[in-house]
Amino acid sequence: MSKQRVLTGITTTGTPHLGNYVGAIRPAIAASERADVQSFYFLADFHALIKCHDPALVHQSTREIAATWLALGLNTDNAIFYRQSDVPEIPELCWMLTCMAAKGLMNRAHAYKASVDANLAAGEDADFGITMGLYSYPILMAADILMFNANKVPVGKDQIQHIEMARDIAARFNHHYGEHFVLPEAIVDDNVAVLQGLDGRKMSKSYGNTIPLFLPEKQLKKSINKIVTNLLEPGQPKDAATSTVFQIWQAFATPEQTAEMRAAFADGIAWGEAKKQLFELINSQVGEAREKYEALLANPKHIEEVLQLGAEKARSHSKPLLEKVRAAVGIKKIQ
Repeated sequence: MSKQRVLTGITTTGTPHLGNYVGAIRPAIAASERADVQSFYFLADFHALIKCHDPALVHQSTREIAATWLALGLNTDNAIFYRQSDVPEIPELCWMLTCMAAKGLMNRAHAYKASVDANLAAGEDADFGITMGLYSYPILMAADILMFNANKVPVGKDQIQHIEMARDIAARFNHHYGEHFVLPEAIVDDNVAVLQGLDGRKMSKSYGNTIPLFLPEKQLKKSINKIVTNLLEPGQPKDAATSTVFQIWQAFATPEQTAEMRAAFADGIAWGEAKKQLFELINSQVGEAREKYEALLANPKHIEEVLQLGAEKARSHSKPLLEKVRAAVGIKKIQ
């Protein structure tokens, strides 16, 4: 029986934070150990260019994200871990899919529509500041997925539309040129934690409210102390359900530890004490990986070697598929 293929892209913008860890990295690394699954994880540096036009930031983020996944124990013998830009078959397939993708379908993409709506609300031209990268982003995402004929793609609810678009483009291609692509399925795990940030909103780079995953101990403690809380005094019962401190605790704690902290909230634990315990809990879980992360960043040559090995594995899949697709569309040697 062939293994299910599961593919996950990691956009190389910004420094990984606690929300990335509990929401995406931790479950993905656990899934990569499964014997019945072939996992593909890629650094989406082409996608990063849509939002980030600072070359140094794109490069630095690629290093940091690769080091993060390796430090946290991604098994690269079992999973295929590669940089998108190291697989030239992907942009070539993207063009072929672009020639099959309906413009009307792209017009309905959420990110494009949101940008148009924001422009109109500001009294600007509908397409002001919108690049073709943003507009055709779903086609590149489709190429990422279809290049490896992934069966399952774990995504947040906001990305379901892109998987549906990939299915639509694949179906049109298959109808026109024969069966080449598996129609991928979106996998949404409602149990994956979505962390609140320092200000109580969703932890997000765009809000500037994140806690970077591998902060040094002193800075991690300072960041946790900045989490916004209410003015309830020690001894006054506190509501765990509305507390960012408790919500982050729950994402890192065992069920027993969660029950203990819930009881402590009901008993009126001081905010300072709750934050101290939260720091100790997180630090105990990331401390060892932080050391590995810092060692990896100090040895970029090793990170690059791992990515090149991953690219070789990825291209062992992408090259033969692209050859078939090229032949199917009529791009082949004249005989």
